[in-house]
Amino acid sequence: MFQGEPGGILAGSVIRRAWRSARKAVLPPHVSESPTGRRVYDNRNTRLTKWLNDGIPPAQVAEWVGNSVAVLLATYARCVEGQLPDLKRRLEAAGDLPEPPSTG
Repeated sequence: MFQGEPGGILAGSVIRRAWRSARKAVLPPHVSESPTGRRVYDNRNTRLTKWLNDGIPPAQVAEWVGNSVAVLLATYARCVEGQLPDLKRRLEAAGDLPEPPSTG
C-alpha cells in the first residue's frame, strides 16, 4: 500500500509508528486502544470478518484484499457466523431446501 523512498516496501516498524501516531491524532482513547484500533492488522481482520458475515462472497473479498480464496477461508472461515437463517430462507424461497431424512 505504501512505498519507501527508494520504492521498496516500508519496514513494519515504520508502518507501526505511523499507525500509532495517526490513531492518537484522530481517534478518542477508548477507540484507539480498542481491539480494532491497536494494530493495522486488527482493523483489516475486523473488516474482512464483517464483509464475510455480511454475506459478501469469499471470492469477492479475496479479490479486494489480494488473497486467494483458500488463504482467506483458512484464516477467516471460523469467524463467519449468523448466516444460516438467511441462507435457509433463501433456499426455501427458491424451493431448494432439501427434505429432512425420514425416520421410519
